[in-house]
Amino acid sequence: MLIPRRRGIASINAEVRDGIVPAAGALARASDNGPAVSGTNYRLVALIIACALFMEMVDATVLATALPTMGHDFGIRPQDMSVALTSYLLALAIFIPASGSLADRYGSRTIFRSAIVLFMLGSLACGQSPTLGIMVAARFVQGIGGAMMIPVGRLVLLRSVAKRDLVSAMSWLLVPALIGPIVGPPLGGFIVTYLNWRWIFYINLPIGLVGFWLVGRFIGNFKEDEPARFDAKGFVLSGVSLGSLLSGFEMVSRAGGGWIAALLVMLGAGAGVLYIRHAQGRPDAILALSLMQDQTFRLSVIAGSITRITQGAQPFLLPLMMQVGFGFSAARSGTITVAVSIGSLAMKGVAPRLLRRFGFRRALMCNGLIATLGYATCGLFRPGWPVWAMFAVLTFSGFFMSFQFTAYNTIAYDGVDKGRMSGATAFYSTFQQLMLSLGICIAAIALHVATMASGHLTPSLRDFSAAFWVVTAISLSATFWNARFAPDAGAEISGHEAEAS
Repeated sequence: MLIPRRRGIASINAEVRDGIVPAAGALARASDNGPAVSGTNYRLVALIIACALFMEMVDATVLATALPTMGHDFGIRPQDMSVALTSYLLALAIFIPASGSLADRYGSRTIFRSAIVLFMLGSLACGQSPTLGIMVAARFVQGIGGAMMIPVGRLVLLRSVAKRDLVSAMSWLLVPALIGPIVGPPLGGFIVTYLNWRWIFYINLPIGLVGFWLVGRFIGNFKEDEPARFDAKGFVLSGVSLGSLLSGFEMVSRAGGGWIAALLVMLGAGAGVLYIRHAQGRPDAILALSLMQDQTFRLSVIAGSITRITQGAQPFLLPLMMQVGFGFSAARSGTITVAVSIGSLAMKGVAPRLLRRFGFRRALMCNGLIATLGYATCGLFRPGWPVWAMFAVLTFSGFFMSFQFTAYNTIAYDGVDKGRMSGATAFYSTFQQLMLSLGICIAAIALHVATMASGHLTPSLRDFSAAFWVVTAISLSATFWNARFAPDAGAEISGHEAEAS
C-alpha cells in the first residue's frame, strides 16, 4: 500500500496541507482497494510526471534523427549506431524491475528525484563522449535514471486515481509526453544541420532541473511501513537474462559478431530459465510471474509486447531511410517524421469516447489491424512521393498506434489488486521497454540481412521496405491475442457496459 491503513485523520490532513495528496483521495486511500474518488489535483500530478516522460521522449526522438551524422563522426556505418539506442533501452529493461521495490523502501519522491539527477548526469556524459564506446556507457547511465522515473511516476498516478478517471489520467500523462516527440524530430534536424549533435543531450539539463523542482514541490514521498525484502538473486538473474539476450540480438545485426552473439543469447536463455525456477511461488520476486494469472493483465502484456516491436523499429528505420536511402537532410527528415507524434497527440482526446463506444476488446482488434497496416505502408515510401502524402500516412499511423497503446496501458491494471500495483507497473514497464529494444534489434537484423542478400554495402530502398514489412508482419500476430480479451474487459474503466445497459 502507498499509505498505511492505520493512521489518524490528523496525519492525513497534514499530508493534504503539504500538497502531498488531495483531501478526497487521501481518505479513500485508507482502504486496500485504492481511492474510490480521484482528488482534484490528479491532473496536475499527471502533468508533473509527464515532465520526466517529456525529457525522455525528446531525447529519444532527437537522437534517432541524429544517428547518421553521429555515425559519420564516429567513423562507423549509420545502421550500426543502433547500439546507442539499444544500450539505453537495455538499462531500462534491467533496472525497471527494481523501481517498485526501491520506491516502497525509500519513497516515491526520493527515487523520482534521484532518477532525474542520474538522467541529467548521463546526458552530460553523452554530450562529452569522444567515442562510440563512451557514448554507449553514458547512454546506459541515462537508462538507469529513466528506468526509475516512469514506473515510479506511473505507480504514483495509479494509486491516486479512481478507476473511472484512469483513461483521463493516462491521457493527461501522455499529453506533454507526446509534445516531446513532436518537438524532437525537427529540433534534432535543426541541431544536427546548423549546430552540433552534442547539443541534443545538453537540452535535457534545463528540463531536468524544472522536473526536479516540481517533483519536490508536489509529489509525496510515499513508502511502505514494512517494505518487502528486495529480491537480490532475482534482480541478478533477470538482469543477466535480459541484458544478455538484448546484447546478443543487437550484435547479430552487426558484421563479425556471430559467435559472441550466440554465446550471449545462450547465456541469456539459461539465466532466464534459472529466474523462472527462482520466481515460481515467490510473492516477493522482482518480476512476479504470478501476475500473469490475471487474464486481462496477461493479454495486455503479450499483445502489447508484440505490437511494440513495430513501435520500437519505426523511429529507427524512418530517419535512416530518409537520410541514407532518400538523401534527405536531417532537418527535412525531422519535419516529416514529426507527423507520427502529431497524429498521436490528436488521438488523446478521442480515446475515452472510442473506448466508451466500442469497448476495449473490439477497439483493440480493429484498431490494431489499421495501425499496423499503416506502418507497413511506410515500406512503400520513395523519394518521389510528395511530402504531404508521407506526412499524411505517418499522421494516420501515429493516430491509430497511439490509441492502441493507450488502451493497452490502461486495461492492463483493470484486475490488479492495489497492493500488487508496484510489482505490476515494474513488470509491465520491463516488458514494454524490452520489446521496444527488441523492435530496434529485429529492424537492424532485417535491414542487415536484406542488405547482405542484395550485395550492397549500404542499404537500398528495397532493403528498407523489407525491414518495415518484417516488423509489421510480427505485430499483426497481436490480433490473435486481442481477440481473447473478454467482451466486457475493462467495462468499469471505459463505461462501455454501463452505456449499453
